[in-house]
Amino acid sequence: MAVISTYTSSQKLLHWALFALVILLYALTYGEDLLPRGDPTVDAIWRLHISFGLLLAALVLWRVTLRGIRGAPNFPPGMTGLERAAAKAGHFILYALLIAIPILGILLTWFRGDALSFFGLFTIPAPFAPDRATARTIRELHSLCANGILIAAGLHALAALYHHFVRRDAILARMLPGNRAG
Repeated sequence: MAVISTYTSSQKLLHWALFALVILLYALTYGEDLLPRGDPTVDAIWRLHISFGLLLAALVLWRVTLRGIRGAPNFPPGMTGLERAAAKAGHFILYALLIAIPILGILLTWFRGDALSFFGLFTIPAPFAPDRATARTIRELHSLCANGILIAAGLHALAALYHHFVRRDAILARMLPGNRAG
C-alpha cells in the first residue's frame, strides 16, 4: 500500500470550500433572524440559503467520492491507537453531518411546500404536499445538525492546531493549500 502524506489539491479545495459554505449558510440563517417577518429581504436570504445548501450537497458528494477513491493520508508515526480512533470518529461525524444537513434542508423546503431553486437556474418542485408538523420536526433536526457541525468542526480545528503547535507533526500541513510535503 502506498504511503500518502498529503491530500490532493482537489481534496484541499473541497475541504476549504465546504468550510466556507458552512460558515456562509450559518451567517445567512442568522442574518435572516435579524430582519422582521415579512421583509422581502428574508425571502431573498432564504432563496440564497437554499441555493448555497444545494451547492454544499453537490460538493459534499464530490468530497465523499474523492475520499472513497483517493483515501486519506496515513496517520503520522507516534499517534496512539486512541488518537487514531478519535480522528476516525471525528471525521465520520463531520461527514455524517455534512450529508445529513443538506438532505434535511431539502426535505424541510419541500415539507414547507416550497420548490428547490438553484440560483434561479433550475427548480425542483416539492414531490409531496406541505406538512407543517413534519416541517417543524425536520427544521429542529436541521438546526440541531447545523449546531452539531459547528461543534464538530471546532473540535476538528482544535485538534489540528494541537497537532501543529503541541505535537509539531504534519497533520495540519497536509490540508493547507500549496503543501506538497512527501
